[in-house]
Amino acid sequence: MIRAALLAASALIAVPAAAQEARQTANFNAPVKSFGRVSYDARSLMIDGKRLVVWSSEMHAFRLPSPDLWRDILQKMKASGFNTVALYFDWGFHSPKKGVYDFSGIRDIDRLLTMAEEEGLWVMTRAGPYVNAELTRGGFPGWLVNQRGRARTDDPEYLAASDEWLTRINAIIVKHQINGDGKGNRGNVILHQIENELALTTPAQRRYMDHLFAKALADGINVPIFHNDQGRNGYWVPEDSKVEKTVPGPNHMYAFDGYPGGTCTVNGQPTRGSAAPDWGYYGPGGARGGASASPNTPGFLAEFGGGWFDYWGSNGGYECNAVQRGKRFQRVFYGTNLANGIQIQSFYMGFGGTSWGWLPAPVVFTSYDYGSALSETREVRPKAEELKQLGGLIAAVPDLAGMIPAGRPEISSDRIQVYHNKSPETDARFLLVTHKPSNGQTSDRFTVTADLPDGHYTLPLELDGFDAKWLVAGVNLGGQRLVYSTSELQTILKQDNRDVALIYGRTGEAGETVLRYASEPKVTVLEGGATSTFDTKGDLKLRYAHRGLTRVRISGGGRPDLLLLIGDEAEGAKFWRTGDVLVRGPALVRSAKTAKGVLALTGDTSEATPLEIWAPADARSATWNGLKVATTRTHSGSVTATAPLAAPVGFPLPVLTDWRVAGGSPEADPDFNDRDWARIDNRAYASITARADGQPNMLMDAYGFHEGDIWYRGRFSGSADAQRLKLHYGAGGSGMVQVFLDGKLIGQDEIPAGLPRPITTGAPSFTLPDTARAPGEHVLSVMVRNNGHNWDLDADDFHKEARGLVSASIEPVAGPSFAIPIAWKINGRSEDLFDPVRGVPNNGGLDGERRGWTLPGFNDRGWKMASLPAAQASEGTSWYRTGFDLAVPKGQDATIGLAFGDTTTPRSKVAYRVLIFVNGWNMGQFIAHVGPQRVFPIPEGVLNHRGRNSIALAVTSDGAPGNALEAVKLVTLRNVKGGIPVRMVAAPATPAELK
Repeated sequence: MIRAALLAASALIAVPAAAQEARQTANFNAPVKSFGRVSYDARSLMIDGKRLVVWSSEMHAFRLPSPDLWRDILQKMKASGFNTVALYFDWGFHSPKKGVYDFSGIRDIDRLLTMAEEEGLWVMTRAGPYVNAELTRGGFPGWLVNQRGRARTDDPEYLAASDEWLTRINAIIVKHQINGDGKGNRGNVILHQIENELALTTPAQRRYMDHLFAKALADGINVPIFHNDQGRNGYWVPEDSKVEKTVPGPNHMYAFDGYPGGTCTVNGQPTRGSAAPDWGYYGPGGARGGASASPNTPGFLAEFGGGWFDYWGSNGGYECNAVQRGKRFQRVFYGTNLANGIQIQSFYMGFGGTSWGWLPAPVVFTSYDYGSALSETREVRPKAEELKQLGGLIAAVPDLAGMIPAGRPEISSDRIQVYHNKSPETDARFLLVTHKPSNGQTSDRFTVTADLPDGHYTLPLELDGFDAKWLVAGVNLGGQRLVYSTSELQTILKQDNRDVALIYGRTGEAGETVLRYASEPKVTVLEGGATSTFDTKGDLKLRYAHRGLTRVRISGGGRPDLLLLIGDEAEGAKFWRTGDVLVRGPALVRSAKTAKGVLALTGDTSEATPLEIWAPADARSATWNGLKVATTRTHSGSVTATAPLAAPVGFPLPVLTDWRVAGGSPEADPDFNDRDWARIDNRAYASITARADGQPNMLMDAYGFHEGDIWYRGRFSGSADAQRLKLHYGAGGSGMVQVFLDGKLIGQDEIPAGLPRPITTGAPSFTLPDTARAPGEHVLSVMVRNNGHNWDLDADDFHKEARGLVSASIEPVAGPSFAIPIAWKINGRSEDLFDPVRGVPNNGGLDGERRGWTLPGFNDRGWKMASLPAAQASEGTSWYRTGFDLAVPKGQDATIGLAFGDTTTPRSKVAYRVLIFVNGWNMGQFIAHVGPQRVFPIPEGVLNHRGRNSIALAVTSDGAPGNALEAVKLVTLRNVKGGIPVRMVAAPATPAELK
């Protein structure tokens, strides 16, 4: 994933005035390269010799800490039309300490890959070592920050560390490769990525890439290997590309990423931005023309914008992003990619999820919803329904795989362009119709005239606003011959002795479909309106309007019977194809399996829903989520349920009461026992952040503290010169520091939110009170909230920027510049995790965390009673706890969230921040005055939907009037009937169970 600067740059890409002439950007005579069951040439990937359009989206299992729900996401991706899932793996998520790795529980990659295979998805693995992905350190483990050698080079220390990771993750991936591991294991992994977005191409980087490539091969990776270029720069193209101005590298295939297409404006409205770039056949030639950078391999977008991340201090852009890169955008941009020969494209993200705990990089807050097709709450957004329709076309017409340009058609309007491609093997045609430029928003009626496989035809068409149409012609579909259609094909399936096809178009628009027959067939309009004519060429022409659902039965004419379903776009979205079964009605169909004459359907309903099923004759009865469905047969060969599928029932959520509170900053007390804390010393300094001469190494990472809050305690002798405290600290995006003197807060500093490169360090000064000048020992207590380490996108060791204190000095305001000696100690969450089950992201360095105050089984009966909203906050951190019971009805899948204050505004006027723990899991951070997130979804499995739960909130404030915890409530964010079984994630419940 790339930074915002690249998004802005993408809007400047020059796009041809029209898609009129294709350029030879691929070597169509390139030899086939085989890797067992996987092979490729310049035109496409192939599985078992059959060409495949790889239609993929990304998910991150580490952003959903409830493994049972991984299957929910994979099922929804499959149902949304995808045939492949891309998976990043976060090195730091698995390794708290050098040499220590954990692939159990929420880190079980073997289980994840098995699930993907069970759900029928191909897999692209992306193992790093560096991934970026808006993760703290870009996915590097915390302990790597202390390496003095430069990361992402051939530095021996770094290579040894990366090999440590790759040895372990590759061993898991190898077992799941489509070609197997030679030991009887086999799976669905078809492509494997080494590194990510490595834009520097120095000799040290080349040797590093050589090492990674050799390491993958030595570990048993036997599928094609690629690297994801940060934009279409021609970096790390395969050695045999021999294209000028590209950088060769050790890869089998060249891939790149891109995020063009506009932004969301400050008022929450999407812009159309740039037109879709032609990165391939129809684009500029030359070395950096996308697919042309590697003419012997297929066009490959390892990441294309399926949304965009949001950042601290924004107005909340995820819903806007869901629209901006949603319906219509997907048709225009994804279709342009496909027409340009981008036969492998993966959309980032398909499901974004939650950057829970301390996962996020400084730029992003807890939610990583991303505006994805599947929302953070696991909602199937409208854009997923459009993806289902587009993916359905790709699955229905395998001829689309390996298309090449077919010549320019005639277009009656200069405001329209048409990409015209063909299959060299079958001559099947694909016509992508867009505006010229493609971000045009006019309403146009026009014709397209072309020589198609079955003759010379003129197609009457219209485009109303920002849109594109994906049309096919001259293609065999089942037992039918489609000459052309001005409607878009969603699916076709063969059932017994007939074909069932579904086409659709925009509501109210006229449509025209021509089918070829040996003799005149019988046409029966079963429902809706359509007219037909038959000519001497054997063309049956149907005319109709896209309104509701029209059903037409065509029989005879030398072909199998055809049931043609013609819907408007909304009607088409109601259909789900799984195997040889077509279902109409539910909000989601997950599976369809026939055994002993019973068709067992599973899925979700969001309201009372009619159910209609087209299935083979051997399915004599049906069940829905295990319950028998009474059905009646229709005149179109389907069966319908005699009663609607049930809607989910509403359920009450408890009001959060009985709060208890306790002070959470004991470290500020001058009498606090810090005997076991580490002493600040002059150990090796690996940071890129300069420090003042004479200062010891105060950085938190140097002492093994990498995540969350860090505490320092410094002792000094009072004197007349103790007038001012100057600090230099690093704390990530919207991080902060609080300073106490002898138990009293003397001030705090907060790092402001910002993009594209957020401010991550600060250098405040604090005036010391008169008490600091009194004789005797004084104690400074300093808490730094570290909101993530920088990523290392530019391979400049930016992840090694300081976190925690860089320097601290007590000095007079005026006069000679000298500092009063301070003896410092430090403490935080070490590399030896006190809660290894919940893992690296879960806990930081607060005293209450180590005491188990986050856990559901902690006994808080000795704490004071409290009510919310709080009237006043204490200085520092206070802990609030309560418990509640949930009773979500069985057979329902809900997403429940925790909401703070007024959820209609992105930020409060009051200033405080909260770490949110639910049943011991750190589910994010709320910063009231920064925002924008005020509602935090809690996944089932972390949240007990049918039993007891606990909430613990670590509230940090300066204690000023009003800067106190607002009202906190539970909210239902999504509720459907259906879902999948979800178990509670096994984790310690009491302090005694912690390590």
